[in-house]
Amino acid sequence: MVAASTPPSLSVTLRVWRQAGPKTLGQFKDYAAKDLNPNMSFLEMLDVVNDGLTIKGEEPIAFAHDCREGICGTCSLTINGKPHGPGRAIATCQTYLRSFRDGDIIVVEPFRAAAFPLVKDLVVDRTSFDQIMQAGGFITARAGSAPEANGLPIAKGVADLAMDAAQCIGCGACVAACKNASAMLFVSAKVGHLGLLPQGQAERDRRVLAMVHTMDEAGFGSCTNQYECSAACPKTISHDFIARLNRDYLGATLRRAFQPEAATTDGGGA
Repeated sequence: MVAASTPPSLSVTLRVWRQAGPKTLGQFKDYAAKDLNPNMSFLEMLDVVNDGLTIKGEEPIAFAHDCREGICGTCSLTINGKPHGPGRAIATCQTYLRSFRDGDIIVVEPFRAAAFPLVKDLVVDRTSFDQIMQAGGFITARAGSAPEANGLPIAKGVADLAMDAAQCIGCGACVAACKNASAMLFVSAKVGHLGLLPQGQAERDRRVLAMVHTMDEAGFGSCTNQYECSAACPKTISHDFIARLNRDYLGATLRRAFQPEAATTDGGGA
């Protein structure tokens, strides 16, 4: 049996944004990360750096993480100017050091958006996404237990499209990548997911109006169709959903204009 070869180690310099809180001034600070295994994930590397800072009695770098499997969307970092790092269709936790070269200077920042206020260092508050979901990212009809898979008359193409939208993990990379800090890709995925399914039809108009209204109130920017959002999305959600959202929003607005009583009978809305 031939023993597996050990990958050569690499050393990098991390240029990390440090900020003690939202009301304090922040600055970049350099940290030397030496003799790293190229197969380490980016978050594992931050763990190693933080261990060294703790041993020296310094404040560790605050960063958000949870599942570390590309599912939760918590690991929201901007690495060398790109949300989640240099790879495509992966989250920060799926970015590995083999994506960098020995001696590289890696600039690490939090997501920059007014609707994502900074908490500390690399951690931002994405409560605005929760508020958008609370406005309409659900159905109130009693759907019962899970039906037989073939029991609902949903064409495969429609079901596949709904699942494409449902992949959104709400990480916020689309907002961080957009020059306007727009949340249109996130909202369009959430609206599109339920809007494509039979269970979501009853509240379709109320949903799109409420979620777009909440998005605007949260301070997100407008969409100018640059498509940086879909390029940065770790789940490669298509910007075509934005076109669907615009169509649904226009239709719902027109129907609401001719049915003003709906504002008082459908439980709210925009």
